[in-house]
Formats: sequence, C-alpha cells, structure tokens
Amino acid sequence: MSDAFTTRVLSLSSGSTERVIDLTRDCEAFLHEAAAGRDGLLNVFVPHATAGIALIETGAGSDDDLLASLHSLLPADDRWQHRHGSPGHGRDHVLPAIVAPHATLPVVGGRLQLGTWQSVCLVDTNVSNPDRQVRLSFLG
Repeated sequence: MSDAFTTRVLSLSSGSTERVIDLTRDCEAFLHEAAAGRDGLLNVFVPHATAGIALIETGAGSDDDLLASLHSLLPADDRWQHRHGSPGHGRDHVLPAIVAPHATLPVVGGRLQLGTWQSVCLVDTNVSNPDRQVRLSFLG
C-alpha cells in the first residue's frame, strides 16, 4: 500500500458505564506519524453496532449533556424490539443512527483541523460490551 494511505486500530475499554471518551490525542499522535506534515483526511471509524463518533466539547459538561440527551431520546427501558443484553439494550443499537459510527476530518500540514472547543470522541452507551476498537485512517 502506498504512503498515501495509512491505518491503525486503537483498542480500548469503555468500562461498565456509558461514556464519552476523548480520542483527540490518539488522533494527533497517529497523524504525527502517518501524515508526516502532509495535507489529507483523517477518517475515524468505530466498527461496532452500538457506538458512535462525535465532535464535541469535553470537560465543560457537554459530554454529560450529550449522554443526558441520548437518555431522553433513547430511554433504557423495555420499549425496544431488540431485547438481548442489559435492560434497554435495544437503544444502543439505535445510537449509530443518531451518532454516526464515523467522522472524516481535514488535516493540513499534518495537523488535525478542529475548532477551538472540538474534540473527537467515542460515544458508547453499551454497558454490556466495554471492549472497543476504533480505526484511524489517513489519506493524503
């Protein structure tokens, strides 16, 4: 494969609670090696049916607000047709339709081009499966 495309898989554990996990530093470290100062695109993809990727401010309460909003939109109760796993687990399978499982971001001069308060985050509401993979791919 050419130097124009590089990919890496991050393995992480989201634990036993719903979480928003900031991946920005992982993305920047990957780009430091993969982009080597070039312009291009970073694709962030989570290959799971119950997680998503969001661009959101973290550390000021927005991550908790996102989880609270998802609770309002997708309550963890018995209304869901998909019923295996923990109570209300069907909601986790609807999450990627609202929080997409991917994001494609601009890279200029080897650096991720985010807004001042934007972070790249994994959104995981599935408390039954803490083991996650996130694929980072640079095309440039």
